[in-house]
Amino acid sequence: MTATPPATDHGRAGRNLPAAVGAAVVLLAAIAASLFFWKTAFMVIVAAAVVVAIWELAQGMSAKDIDLPEQPLMVGGVVMVFVAYFFGAPALVTATGVSALVIMLWLLRRGVDGYVKNATASVFTLVYVPFLGSFVGLLLAEGGAVDFERWDAGVKGIITFILVTIASDIGGYAAGVLFGKHPMAPVISPKKSWEGFAGSAAACLLVGWACVVYLLDGAWWVGLLLGAIAVCMATLGDLCESVIKRDLGIKDMSQIIPGHGGLMDRLDSLLATVAPVWLTLHYLVF
Repeated sequence: MTATPPATDHGRAGRNLPAAVGAAVVLLAAIAASLFFWKTAFMVIVAAAVVVAIWELAQGMSAKDIDLPEQPLMVGGVVMVFVAYFFGAPALVTATGVSALVIMLWLLRRGVDGYVKNATASVFTLVYVPFLGSFVGLLLAEGGAVDFERWDAGVKGIITFILVTIASDIGGYAAGVLFGKHPMAPVISPKKSWEGFAGSAAACLLVGWACVVYLLDGAWWVGLLLGAIAVCMATLGDLCESVIKRDLGIKDMSQIIPGHGGLMDRLDSLLATVAPVWLTLHYLVF
């Protein structure tokens, strides 16, 4: 009989840290290169991420006999991302509505059984992934959809959004590993602690203030407001995705990113944060 190899113990970190750091560096390098050389290429990365995230959700929901129509969801999602970037918020709302109707019509071909369940899950996925993800396009387009300047307002806004969200993850991770003793939501996410949330808050406030003041030339209080919004929304996004995975009975959405799990396991905070970040910067900074 062949002995089963013991599971790798990653300690309180809960992940393979070297692999996680390596994967994060590669992803951030790709993002930085696209923003620096041709910012429209960044929207291609966003569209690809939307497609992969929809695929992951479809695989996860299949555990509960929910059959998402992947093709119209992916096509509609990509259209929504680019419509938001090139034509703005009103066009995004229209594209979202049309995509939802097309998906519901697409599901009619399958008949009556499971229609409500699959249609509801499909519209949920449409809003959760491509609609929220399309706010990245709205944020990047603040500098114009055409590359007039390499470091325009939109690019700086994207950098601010990414840094403040990463700050929440890193600050919470470090404080949670070092000091975490009091669980925030033990039933939903046992490793998330109030100490970790405090670390996330401190990091977000600092990074939000620094980015708005020194990168965007905005008021200091807007930076603190942005940081406060980011930490609340990033934490909420993380908890919501944890609830989804627990309901579906899976640990990770997939294993496509070494040390991180699935792409949705990294997009959860970003998806929840981008819309309020765009709203704050659009009306108080740009």
